[in-house]
Amino acid sequence: MPTPPVPTPAAATSAAAPAAAPQTCPRCAAALDADPRFTVWCPHCDWNLTPGPERAAATRQEAAAAARTDRLYEDVATGRTATAGRRDWLAASAIATVVHLATASLFSWGLWLLVTGNTPLRCLGAIVLAVVVLLRPRLGRPPRDEGVLDRAQAPALYGLADRVAAEVGAGPVGVIRVDGEFNASVEAVGLRRRSVLTLGLPLWEALGEQERVALLGHEFGHRVNGDHRRGLWLGSAIHAIAHWHELARPRTHAGGGVGLMHLLLHFTDLVTNAVLGVVAWMLRRVFGLLDRLTARAGQQAEYHADTLATRVASTGATRRLLRTLLLLGTVDTVVTRVRAELQGRPRAPRRGADPSATGPAPQATATEELWEKLRDHLAAVPPLEHERLLRRSALDRGAVDSTHPPTHLRLALLDRRPDLPAAVTTTAAEAAAINAELAPHRTRIARTLLAG
Repeated sequence: MPTPPVPTPAAATSAAAPAAAPQTCPRCAAALDADPRFTVWCPHCDWNLTPGPERAAATRQEAAAAARTDRLYEDVATGRTATAGRRDWLAASAIATVVHLATASLFSWGLWLLVTGNTPLRCLGAIVLAVVVLLRPRLGRPPRDEGVLDRAQAPALYGLADRVAAEVGAGPVGVIRVDGEFNASVEAVGLRRRSVLTLGLPLWEALGEQERVALLGHEFGHRVNGDHRRGLWLGSAIHAIAHWHELARPRTHAGGGVGLMHLLLHFTDLVTNAVLGVVAWMLRRVFGLLDRLTARAGQQAEYHADTLATRVASTGATRRLLRTLLLLGTVDTVVTRVRAELQGRPRAPRRGADPSATGPAPQATATEELWEKLRDHLAAVPPLEHERLLRRSALDRGAVDSTHPPTHLRLALLDRRPDLPAAVTTTAAEAAAINAELAPHRTRIARTLLAG
């Protein structure tokens, strides 16, 4: 079966939006199903599929990347072994080895100077060791922010996470934290590679119970799907190069002034920035090469994580999860709208002003209103809007980054696989317990979102 066709880009109108939605398509005259809450577009000719300025034509590099993505989709869908993927992994591992050897060589040289050199050389050795400390690969550390939940605070959530992790063949979760992003992730930190699961509460609240299981299945799937980017050797090298580039970015330190000292400082800045510019350029090229070499493995790992999610939570739940991931813009709209509504309301009297006052505090009511309206709005998204977002994903090659396949291809792959039932489900009591454990964080994060 060929790769699903990418819709033809629709020419965006440059005129201002009309006061009322048109009843017929300005391009093909087809009748439009207009919903004032969502973008009005034509599913027959893709008019207004992506409102705004007309998209620029894809560059040769973008077209080549899209072609590679489509080829990988076919390889995964048909089960073909990807020899190129193994070659890319070997090349990326060789670059990572050079990165780690460079760090080790600098450390050895600095230590040798510090131990055997005279006073000036010992000073140089100390400087080299300080640079090594700055440039060392970061292994990460367990988070300690206010979003962290320990097992004593959230036994039900940890219990569900452990069940899902066991189903996909991963070890128990080390740390769970929540934040305000419409996203979720899992990473391994420290020498022990302890797993840290981060759940974005806006995404969690937008999902049904079984879609939440699919989300956990996908994230824990990354612990067992062979994604070398997340491994200690390659992953730490990628982070090291990114940190090296940040330190090598040219900066100007000389301030204004006149005189010989100012000229010397200015000249030193010019020479230093020229050298740093060359180093930063080389690091960007190495980082880009590593990204290119590992993008295929990263995308393949995402497909595998989706497959594991279907095995854990069912194919239907995973499909609904992926479609929900397209609603990021809708979530932002709801948060902005609720924030504007709250700012336009009269300020509620302070609690304690009336001793006989009962009921929830105004701030608590506002935060609950945010989550309620978010769930209601997402549940009301019509099929036509879902279709528009899916076509826009195909048009924009929509993905989180270069290591994620476009969402429309991830959904297309699920359609080519047999439907699987759920292996892990939650009871009503378990779901209620998890909601109670997250309640303080729901209030805290809602306040942050409403504050803008």
